[in-house]
Amino acid sequence: MPPTYDAHQEWLGGVIAHVDSKTEQELHPVLKEFQHLIETNTRVYMLVSAMFAEIPKSQHFQTDPTGSSEIRDYHHMLRVLNYMLTTAPSWNDFSLRVGLVGLPINAVFDWSMGTPSGYAAYLDPDINAMLKKVLNAWGEFLTSPESAKVLDDSKYGWFGETGKNNLMHVANIPHGTSHSFDELFVCDPSAKYHGYKSWDDFFTRVFRPGIRPVASPNDDNVITNACESQPYKVARGVKAKDKFWVKSQPYSVYDMLSHDELAERFVGGTVYQAFLSALSYHRWHAPVSGKIVKAYVVDGTYYSEPLFEGLWGSDKDAIKENSIDPDGEVMTQEYLTCVATRAVIFIESDNPAIGLMAFLGVGMCEVSTCDITVQEGQRVSKGDQLGMFHFGGSTHCLLFRKGVQVDGFPSPDLQHNVAVNSQIAVVKV
Repeated sequence: MPPTYDAHQEWLGGVIAHVDSKTEQELHPVLKEFQHLIETNTRVYMLVSAMFAEIPKSQHFQTDPTGSSEIRDYHHMLRVLNYMLTTAPSWNDFSLRVGLVGLPINAVFDWSMGTPSGYAAYLDPDINAMLKKVLNAWGEFLTSPESAKVLDDSKYGWFGETGKNNLMHVANIPHGTSHSFDELFVCDPSAKYHGYKSWDDFFTRVFRPGIRPVASPNDDNVITNACESQPYKVARGVKAKDKFWVKSQPYSVYDMLSHDELAERFVGGTVYQAFLSALSYHRWHAPVSGKIVKAYVVDGTYYSEPLFEGLWGSDKDAIKENSIDPDGEVMTQEYLTCVATRAVIFIESDNPAIGLMAFLGVGMCEVSTCDITVQEGQRVSKGDQLGMFHFGGSTHCLLFRKGVQVDGFPSPDLQHNVAVNSQIAVVKV
């Protein structure tokens, strides 16, 4: 939580206040297209209008999860998005989370995501196709030199004292030890912005050689961590099809793997899932040595949240005034494996005791760019790069077939990241 209310307002609340205080600016072309979709598609207009109308008018919901004045209609939503499309997340945007994942556009949608009409809207194909265009436009800015301005050493710059310290904390490097950010990551501390050319260049930074060594590189029975991530869940005997949208969020293999012809091989198998925060290292690495069988991205949703994490309880007339979870998407990571935009990579392990396994990189909210850097037929060694997320925190899964005896996963109770390329499990031969 932010230390003071003033600091709170400097975050997204300050963004909305800034937008509201200025003369209305011409919308970015992609937002003009969004407005056109809303105003010319009857279904979309109904859903978008209704989701804002369904946000309760009580005092509890007069501000959004960041404490700023709530966005109450799509015109206001488009104005705020218009500002954000040319703004890179500052350190403040992530550090002063106020219960959010730390993604600024997510905060704009958060209350509406929890309404019945919002549930339908954020699953709507036309709306998601439009959101993809909006996020791609923001992505173009985040890969531009202009976006690097937040990489300074000011109070809210990413290379300010608190920013660097927190990045080190997420990397499990205690403050005061011999390692510094510059020693951990490839950069040039003598150059402007440490040599990073854009916000995305910094976000997809790489560890220096030797910082994350591959565990047991010659032992194919040892499975390594594909991402720098916090353990979230281990499930065994997963079903082919299940009701992933209910509160228990069971894994539904066919839906996770987009009904791929190979999906049936994982029915009854094991799923390991772990979370990447906005501050984590965001590249994926091969957990086993073997051959890439398939690798592709599945387009999906960007802000879908199941109703059990929304504004409404089991009694449809009862509003959960004091129990809404603005971290809803973080708490519904199993659900997102079936609906969100995701990368699917099948690997045929060199170890026959593992055989075919799957890596699933799941985009959450703004983190919808799943960038695969391997090709079908390519051989990879354990620890080789598979791809990366762009622009924020996310989640990933490893899937193993039924009969594969894989044990030793880190506990979901662990409250910190497990290093990428370190041992996370062992297969029994």
